[in-house]
Amino acid sequence: MFWQLTRNAAGDDPSLLESTLVGKPLPAFRLAALDDPSVTYDRAALVNGKPLLLNVWATWCPTCRAEHQFLNGLAAKGVRIVGLNYKDDRAKAVAWLNTLGNPYALSLFDGSGMLGLDLGVYGAPETFVIDGRGVIRYRHAGDLNDQVWRQDVKPLWDALNQEVEP
Repeated sequence: MFWQLTRNAAGDDPSLLESTLVGKPLPAFRLAALDDPSVTYDRAALVNGKPLLLNVWATWCPTCRAEHQFLNGLAAKGVRIVGLNYKDDRAKAVAWLNTLGNPYALSLFDGSGMLGLDLGVYGAPETFVIDGRGVIRYRHAGDLNDQVWRQDVKPLWDALNQEVEP
């Protein structure tokens, strides 16, 4: 137990590490849509003056399954979520969303993991709060759940939405 406590205190728990990208623009990218490889999106497609959550997920990730229902609930309340399917099988990912529901306003396929690498992703799930100008304002490693939402994300989300001009 002492080893685990000192290990976490030493920074080996990725959920405790700040992203070096917080305060910096979302990296440039060009990725295909998850459900249609002929459609591609870039950074500008995400930046529209309104904040969004960028959720990194994969079908091989059991914690992603645990958070999925919560994400569906946020989307139903109008929270704009963009999914980044990370190092996954496209067909399995599409089937997952068809079965479990799709909380994503837009789903990107990062099969190679290059955008994930640019974001400093440690693994899935991770969620980034992106402001309306495309600046990363917060990173959460691990499942996004009600406690994390209420305590850490929602206050920032509400503040960012106040910045949006009507």
